[in-house]
Amino acid sequence: MSAHASSHSGHDAHADHHDHHDPGFLRKYVFSTDHKMIGIQYGITAMLFLAFGFFLMMVMRWSIAYPHEPLPGWMSWVFTENWKARWLVDGKVTGETYNMFGAMHGTIMVFLGIVPLGFGAFGNYVTPLQIGAPDMAFPRLNMASYWIYLLGGLVMCASFFMESGAAKSGWTNYSPLAGFADGQVVNQFMAGQTQWLIGLVLLITSSLLGSVNFITTIINLRARGLTWMRMPFFVWSMLVTGFLLLLAFPPLEAAGIMQLMDRVTHSSFFLPTGLFTKSEGLAEISGGGSPLLYQHLFWFLGHPEVYVLLLPAFACVAEIIPANTRKPLWGYKSMVYSVLVLGFLSFIVWAHHMYMTGMGAAVSTFFQTTTVLISVPSVIILTAMLISLWGGSIRFNPAMLWACAFIPMFGIGGLTGLPLAFNLADLHLHDTYYVIGHFHYVVAPGILFAFFGGVIHWYPKITGRYMSRTLNHLHFWPSLVCMNIIFFPMLLQGMAGFHRRWYNGGDGYLDKATALKGDGPNVFANTVAQHIDMNILMSMGAWTLALAQIPFIINLFISWKAGKKAESDNPWHATTLEWATPTPPGHGNFTTEPAVYRGPYEYSRPDHADDYLPQWIEPKEKAPKKTESHPA
Repeated sequence: MSAHASSHSGHDAHADHHDHHDPGFLRKYVFSTDHKMIGIQYGITAMLFLAFGFFLMMVMRWSIAYPHEPLPGWMSWVFTENWKARWLVDGKVTGETYNMFGAMHGTIMVFLGIVPLGFGAFGNYVTPLQIGAPDMAFPRLNMASYWIYLLGGLVMCASFFMESGAAKSGWTNYSPLAGFADGQVVNQFMAGQTQWLIGLVLLITSSLLGSVNFITTIINLRARGLTWMRMPFFVWSMLVTGFLLLLAFPPLEAAGIMQLMDRVTHSSFFLPTGLFTKSEGLAEISGGGSPLLYQHLFWFLGHPEVYVLLLPAFACVAEIIPANTRKPLWGYKSMVYSVLVLGFLSFIVWAHHMYMTGMGAAVSTFFQTTTVLISVPSVIILTAMLISLWGGSIRFNPAMLWACAFIPMFGIGGLTGLPLAFNLADLHLHDTYYVIGHFHYVVAPGILFAFFGGVIHWYPKITGRYMSRTLNHLHFWPSLVCMNIIFFPMLLQGMAGFHRRWYNGGDGYLDKATALKGDGPNVFANTVAQHIDMNILMSMGAWTLALAQIPFIINLFISWKAGKKAESDNPWHATTLEWATPTPPGHGNFTTEPAVYRGPYEYSRPDHADDYLPQWIEPKEKAPKKTESHPA
């Protein structure tokens, strides 16, 4: 059956049940199968996890900036006395606690925060509306995906309260370290490291269910007339993201299950022969496993995961810019082809994370080449967005501020990644703060800025009200400044050699800064002494950034009831199908079956009176030319 025929039958079937009974509170707001409610559930849950991950980072920044001082009351009040007695020494963060917070910060922000916010929240809410579908193809599967995600997140976070604490082997969970961590726990199922793996398997299962749902929905439930090259760039991004999740996550799920077996059934998938530990001596294991195999399986997902984070951000910005420049998205087809190439290349660059494992010159050359190549489609997309601003009648509303800030912030993140593509440079920069600065420039002021813009852009459609402009400005400007205060010094510290896992920020080297070693001064210690004061600056920026999020939180919830009402269903005078629905969209989304007659970004057309021509407006038939009559 064709896509349009499937769509047509789906609309008709849904229309038959349009006047449905009230499902009740639980079915409507908790165990909902409506893609819009599930999108809101994903969004609120992801933001709560992001707040928790941000708090872990603030504790880590205190340890880095003030390693000799106990946690202040405004941080430590969260912890119980028993927890503080177990994990803090005289109120100060220990190396073990720092490792635990670091591992969980990375895991929470990536797997529980940004991916669910971009793909789960924005994707679920907007995609069916933009393609003219009444819902996702598999509504119950959609609901199951959310609840499995929530369960996985709760399992991971509950491990903080276990005797062993949460996972401490980094967010990458490398073997053999992760295979032996928490080995003192008798029941390994009650160890934090094991709970991390169980949570990971649940999260991957949730993502796989979601990816199948998105791919099926986009292919089969498009409205009449919505051909491939009439789809908004947002939908293209979600389609590619769905394929990335579907193809890249199974290897990591297999790796997670194999590592789980190493821990609870004493197999040796990733544990080599002759492994020696300080506490136990020669390990009593069957051996024969390969730690490098785990790294390959992890990073085969790990790099496509970067684009799972990034493509929804591209999607949001690509919708905000045309609506606020009043001109078509420049190079739409080039952007579509670029995102397809980006998806393909993301599967053949993973080993640039593994240059330190001793790969040969031929293999490293291959991955250096593909890593440089993958920057090309990213640059095309970013350049198209930048050129789209040229000559536009730009409306600098709050959503547009975030979109405009995304472009240079992501640009810095991308450019600082180029040196890491080459194994010669990576030899010096690997595991330093340079890598942290690069990645966070992509994710924090890059991707999250795009998501903030997306929230503002679609907020009137979701709630029927605008967010406060004043509170948006109070949120945007401090966030922009603080993000750069936090992450730019990391690039400088990284080039100076600061390691990413120093829980005291390098303080241990200070007593060697003026001491002699051999026949000269300790150069590295002196280098640390020159740059260590940046730790305080970055930590101050992080805590100020936390305060800057308060206006957003107030705005998000207060505007829901007290914000200025949207004047129409299409307050931004945009052209894509989601603005043809009632505000907020009801059951089935559309009051009549939608049809698409043109491309997604028809702005400022000279043959149209208004400066926008929506996809759903039926073209007017041209009046037939009058023929002159001649006398016989």
